Amino acid sequence: MAVDCEKIVNDLFAAWTRLDADGIMSYFAEDAVWDNVPMPTAKGKPAIRQMIDGFMKDMSGFSVRILKSLHDGNTVLDARIDTIAMKSGKRAEVPVAGMFEFDAAGRIKLWRDYFDLGTFTRQIS
Repeated sequence: MAVDCEKIVNDLFAAWTRLDADGIMSYFAEDAVWDNVPMPTAKGKPAIRQMIDGFMKDMSGFSVRILKSLHDGNTVLDARIDTIAMKSGKRAEVPVAGMFEFDAAGRIKLWRDYFDLGTFTRQIS
């Protein structure tokens, strides 16, 4: 694959850090799937945008610390800590295991994150 998949993941997270929903959406293929386990899966760009907008309505900030990243062909796996700041003033640090699969054009066709929802909700409650 000619595209730099790890750079695309880093650029995606940079858009999240800016809370730039349009920028985030630019990385997805039209028929992409975002499987944010344990939440409902978003299929297609309109559903993904709806999920992003739902997250961002209560967020005041986001950062990510990638602990380990592995790249094989069109797939990137990462272990990371996502830090979500809420408009309420609370924040959560959530360990995440993520997987990104890319199409030939370098667009995300599958993004799957695994995390414990309870870890998040306990910190923002």
